[in-house]
Amino acid sequence: MTTAGKKVRTGRRQDVVFPIVNTVILVLLMFITLYPVINTVAYSFNDGTDALRGNIGLLPRVFSVKSYESILTDTAVYQAAWISVSKTIITTLLNLFWTGMLAFTLSRKEYVLRRFITTVMVLTMYVNAGLIPNYLLISRTLGLSKSYWVYIIPTMFSCFNMIVIRTYITGLPDALVESARIDGAGDFRVYWQIIFPLCTPVLATVALFVAVGSWNSWFDTHLYCGGQKNLHTLQYLLKMKLATTQASANAAKTTADAMKSTTQTTPITIRCAITVISTVPILVVYPFLQKYFVTGMALGSVKG
Repeated sequence: MTTAGKKVRTGRRQDVVFPIVNTVILVLLMFITLYPVINTVAYSFNDGTDALRGNIGLLPRVFSVKSYESILTDTAVYQAAWISVSKTIITTLLNLFWTGMLAFTLSRKEYVLRRFITTVMVLTMYVNAGLIPNYLLISRTLGLSKSYWVYIIPTMFSCFNMIVIRTYITGLPDALVESARIDGAGDFRVYWQIIFPLCTPVLATVALFVAVGSWNSWFDTHLYCGGQKNLHTLQYLLKMKLATTQASANAAKTTADAMKSTTQTTPITIRCAITVISTVPILVVYPFLQKYFVTGMALGSVKG
């Protein structure tokens, strides 16, 4: 066989081997990634007493929905879910609005104070006053404690997100803005009709960051609205539910009657059920934003 024939045969063999090896590796990585998630779901649908034995794999050993019933039968959960959903939506929209507009302003080369303002804002990412000054500022100076606005006003702007959006805007051609100004467009029109639509990929990414952070937050409720039951978020309420279940389980060790009352649910099944309930909304939203991530990567790959 000639050298050319050997090269062709080797090339064909590599064309067959590489997809097989690549597929096997990706399947293994997928299984490693999904196994903890599926295992958590299996525990959440398992009977509490049986779950104490452990060794539950991908399917529940003794199927039970008592953990979900214990959580979802509490009417306070729905009020807390409404608070979490509303504050997540409002925070995400306002954060995109203010952060995006400031990012566009600081991306303009004709703005003489853009370097100074950017430097001052970046310094806030490295130098933080700490928890106590922030608490005093929000609760006493601004008077937002025990108010729904404590979830909104402190989170309307993010310096990190502003840097991300500004960097993306500076990568857009300046000719777009210049041509719009020649046609008589002002700053607001340039941003909303030209820059904003082109920033959809980065805005979708930032929106997911903000939404996930707002949805998962519970410490702000603990600090500012712990005594206001009508302002409890879902994550804070579920955390309290887990703490109550753990306390009940500890008390159940002392008496047989108490032990009988906790045979259907245990802290481990409640914790897994809480994890599933808290994660589902993000899993529902993510597929709708994934296409923008792909678009953003494609745009970034063709820029000079």
